[in-house]
Amino acid sequence: MQSIRYLLFRPITAALLMLSMIEGMAHSPAYADPPLPIMADQGMYTIEIYPQRHQMVVRVQGQKFKTYPIAVGNPSTPTPVGEYKIVYKGKDWAPYFGPRWLGLNVPWGNYGIHGTNKPYSIGQHLSHGCIRMRNSDVIELFEMIPLGTIVKINGHVLGDPNHEPRDLAEGDVGGDVQLIQSRLKSAGYFKGVCNGKFRSDTTVAIKQFQRNHHLAPNGVVSGKVYEKLGLLD
Repeated sequence: MQSIRYLLFRPITAALLMLSMIEGMAHSPAYADPPLPIMADQGMYTIEIYPQRHQMVVRVQGQKFKTYPIAVGNPSTPTPVGEYKIVYKGKDWAPYFGPRWLGLNVPWGNYGIHGTNKPYSIGQHLSHGCIRMRNSDVIELFEMIPLGTIVKINGHVLGDPNHEPRDLAEGDVGGDVQLIQSRLKSAGYFKGVCNGKFRSDTTVAIKQFQRNHHLAPNGVVSGKVYEKLGLLD
């Protein structure tokens, strides 16, 4: 199955896009601090996603207008928590996407809101990170919602509060990586783009942070690093 992920999504042809979409690529847990990136301008519509409730709320000028049941990512490929925009709209890509697709600008991969050929998954954690809707509902949403609409996906960037955050190392992607990059950048260690992709520049920043805080400079974000960054008590 496939899921639509980030790198400021450009409206390219569906054929090219389909070559790049692999729905199991999502790793990110989800954020606690204000969602990243923050979007300043809001239009008439906003969309709120509540993964634990399997619910989407559409608001018009801040007032609740419509509520839809949805399916969200499973625990190993969760739906990315944060605040994003709808930056692409497409039709009839493939049966497993249903009749409509609304793409999100998630920084570390391709994710979106789409229909499904597995209606039994609605109300469950069964996607690979995308937000699935009933086909009739996604058609309605597609006609209603313009490009640029803000989508707020709720949750905790470090994952389920009842579980320890995952250790992070080079090659990982997700909202937790983006939060680490943001904290390191604020502290003057990280000079790159906070895009949720753990690459060599993030490793260098982590190692320097570890040296300065008397931790083994192995480039791995462990519980001790989370604590030193003020993300865990």
